[in-house]
Amino acid sequence: MRAHYRAEGLVESDLAPHPMDQFARWFKQAAQAAVQGVVYEPNAMVVGTADPDGRPSSRTVLLKQYDGQGFVFYTNYDSRKARELAANPYVSLLFPWHPMARQVIVTGTARRTGRDETAAYFRTRPHGSQLGAWASAQSSVVPSRTTLDSSYAELSARYPEGEQVPVPPNWGGFRVAPRTVEFWQGRENRLHDRLRYTAQPDGGWKVERLSP
Repeated sequence: MRAHYRAEGLVESDLAPHPMDQFARWFKQAAQAAVQGVVYEPNAMVVGTADPDGRPSSRTVLLKQYDGQGFVFYTNYDSRKARELAANPYVSLLFPWHPMARQVIVTGTARRTGRDETAAYFRTRPHGSQLGAWASAQSSVVPSRTTLDSSYAELSARYPEGEQVPVPPNWGGFRVAPRTVEFWQGRENRLHDRLRYTAQPDGGWKVERLSP
């Protein structure tokens, strides 16, 4: 199975000075492609972490915010990824926009968001998702689907639609501060464009072209 890429190229002169500005450009285009049915969930990203022994794990998480400081996602702080980030904050993110022949690959460090920021986001979640954050002890072994559904039903009865659900104390966000951000554009003959930003000590960014 081999796809043949014929997308337009990516050149250094087209890049924004800051990688988060460049990401905003590409994310906007991916979001537009999603409206057209070309890309599914453009904010879906693969989060890679490693335990203290260096054994990696990955999973798909939804990006909920990005700004000049980095990329934000939310999770249960007792989950595997959160426990691994607590021991080893180095993390990778991958945005796989395959229908556009594009990827964005990020490496950086993750830090918890503040409780005020977490609470503000939690209030924007649908009621069912708020209950789900309480019902699931993420990454732990659950005896059956019935157990999970029963926990949700109990919470639904306790906090019916329209009633405020408190923010779980063990749930919150991580902000990934990027150290490198690579923009990958598929090209013909596997001669892909790979332009990587790397953070510099003076706060600036160096851009390098990587061989495909």
